[in-house]
Amino acid sequence: MNADGAPQALTADLALPALLEALLFVADGPQSFSRLASVTGASSAAVQAALLELQEHYATRGLRLQRTRDQVQLTTAPAITPYLELLLGVGGRQRLSQAALETLAIVAYRQPVTRPQVDEIRGVNSDSVFQNLLGKGLVDEVGRADGPGRPVLYGTTPTFLQHFGLNELGEMPDLLTEPVIPAADAEQLAEPAADPLQSERDSQPAS
Repeated sequence: MNADGAPQALTADLALPALLEALLFVADGPQSFSRLASVTGASSAAVQAALLELQEHYATRGLRLQRTRDQVQLTTAPAITPYLELLLGVGGRQRLSQAALETLAIVAYRQPVTRPQVDEIRGVNSDSVFQNLLGKGLVDEVGRADGPGRPVLYGTTPTFLQHFGLNELGEMPDLLTEPVIPAADAEQLAEPAADPLQSERDSQPAS
């Protein structure tokens, strides 16, 4: 045992990926990489390599490794969600309002970000929207900004990743090429009706 009570080295018949899998399976929430290294007695680099091996192993299975900043947890694959809902007798996830989607997208791509910064981008007050997102566990306080009043900084949570079927923030779509929010969560917006008078005018040859 080392000073923290962790084994000095792994036994020959228990590989580090298997040990990390067991630890994440019984953990009640995300675990930091440093904590996993401390518990296993392995180096941080070894833990990262073992987690990558696990991630590749899970690519075609029903489990996923979900990373949030410097933490990781074991979750089920997003495609399995409907079956879990049937098994557990729970309803489907609730849709988010357009205001909530806008705010969540800003937090996701600008994090850590303050509420006034979000308000400035949206052009409206986001207090009630933030309360809704905090209540759903999709965003959380991640620190304090340097400056007058030291406003609260917000970031996304593991629940955010689960809601949108992501394993880590790096899987979010490119803002320049893909929609920020999956279409399944977006509100159905009707296309504006074409102006028949304008169409007629456009079809007439210029005089």
